[in-house]
Amino acid sequence: MGRDGGCTLTRKTTGTKKTPAKSKAASKPAAKKLSTKKPVSKKAALKKAANQPLYAVDRALLERIKASLDDDKAEDVVTIELEGRSSIADALIIATGRSSRHVASIAEHLARRLKDAGYGTRPVNGAAQGDWVLVDAGDVIVHVFRAEVRDYYDLEGMWSVKEPQRGRATG
Repeated sequence: MGRDGGCTLTRKTTGTKKTPAKSKAASKPAAKKLSTKKPVSKKAALKKAANQPLYAVDRALLERIKASLDDDKAEDVVTIELEGRSSIADALIIATGRSSRHVASIAEHLARRLKDAGYGTRPVNGAAQGDWVLVDAGDVIVHVFRAEVRDYYDLEGMWSVKEPQRGRATG
């Protein structure tokens, strides 16, 4: 109750909100930044893309993966280029670990290093079992096996077969 016998109205009793104070920065118009880059036309971009190989493997990514596998003591590292043979990836890397724990550790370290290098979070499949772990690095798929499992599935044998020459049938 106020001094005059009536209710004193406050923000709390009326439900109104206090308006925020305007800052000095908000009152000034923002200065536009001028771009120093020259815009690239669609035609120029298409011409540049046409000069690139159709299946260009990211060499930096391959080298980063190989370095990670080498740091973690992976054995028998093999790279299979899939250029023109598959649309799922540009290359496969196959490696062997000494035990289930070693295989899972190699894959987890690889995924962490790729994320730290700016390649984003990479899916890792099979780390719980540790027999065969797959790391999807985008254009490169990495398979890490235990030795017995690698011999059983023989991915090198499956992917190293040359494509048959397609010609006209003679008859």
